[in-house]
Amino acid sequence: MSSDPESDYEPCTDMPSFTAALKASKRIIAVAGAGLSAASGIPTFRGAGGLWRKYDSMGLATPEAFHANPSRVWQFYHYRREKALSAQPNPGHLALAMFSIPSIRHKIAPNSDFTLITQNVDGLSRRALDMVANTHPELADEVRSPAVQNSMLEMHGRLFDVVCTNPTCGHREHNTSSPICPALAGTERVYSSDEPEPHIDEAALPHCSRCGSLARPGVVWFGETPWYLEEIDGLVSRADMCIVVGTSSTVYPAAGYAYEVQENGGKVAVFNLERSEGDQEADYLFLGPAEVTLPKALGLQ
Repeated sequence: MSSDPESDYEPCTDMPSFTAALKASKRIIAVAGAGLSAASGIPTFRGAGGLWRKYDSMGLATPEAFHANPSRVWQFYHYRREKALSAQPNPGHLALAMFSIPSIRHKIAPNSDFTLITQNVDGLSRRALDMVANTHPELADEVRSPAVQNSMLEMHGRLFDVVCTNPTCGHREHNTSSPICPALAGTERVYSSDEPEPHIDEAALPHCSRCGSLARPGVVWFGETPWYLEEIDGLVSRADMCIVVGTSSTVYPAAGYAYEVQENGGKVAVFNLERSEGDQEADYLFLGPAEVTLPKALGLQ
């Protein structure tokens, strides 16, 4: 996207214009951030009141932090797990889920491909697919097909995955237990209500179900390599429409995807609650709650 500081260009805010551009698009990607899940009650990280304004991200979301204080890190991720377990997908999640279904999408953007690249770890986008399958039985087989299931790339991992820290084991499993271990019960109040932080012995923290070693949350931490990078790079290089939803465009490599799409001649549409750095370079900009603007823009209201 243009980096000219003197530019007085403002993105188009006309919904019918975006609808026409979307209809003409063939290789569509969406890049989703924490703002997509905000309406579901999931705390954001960098916006006003974001978690990283209150807590030190380097002390909670790095391999080094976990090695130094696994008790503190597990309490933080227990809090996040409990928030996600109590949340429900919102209309923004559901709109993207519906748009990922070819029989629905081709009525909006004929003969198009679509991939959702989400930076969120809360699992709500995948749960939205399950909700669509349950509420629209006629779409269930299509929703559960590899074409739809594989069209979502969770590049920062999954909050409900638990991974063994023993490099000779490395077992990963999906675990939605609440709490994940008895010692963490109630510690979510450390982050939700500023209660004193207890120290939990390592022996009482989650452990690998196979080898018994200490386990860690299955998310991508700062300093680790996001998932699917090669696949995403290919998708971005071919995309002719990039829909950016609920992200402050400050975490790379995702922050560079919209720029690359536009540099390659594609269009960029940004859906954010408020103005953020870089969105003035977008082709289309729709401010307001994504759970309101996105279903309308995708023709799925």
